[in-house]
Amino acid sequence: MSRKIELTAVIEKEDNMYISLCPELDIASQGATPDEAKSNLVEAIELFYETASEAEISGRLHNELQISRVTVQV
Repeated sequence: MSRKIELTAVIEKEDNMYISLCPELDIASQGATPDEAKSNLVEAIELFYETASEAEISGRLHNELQISRVTVQV
């Protein structure tokens, strides 16, 4: 039985590509557009869940992730 979980996708432009990162699992992918990078990240995460053991999943999954912006004086 499959279930849906919600994870974070951080997408950043790097040169002429977009890099996507799921910080909860430390899984990354890339694409030519933000949508492609996100889609490729979803595929990478799904493949991880299909092949990883429960021990590997629980060892990598960071459930208490907080993302916020900070202000620094420079």
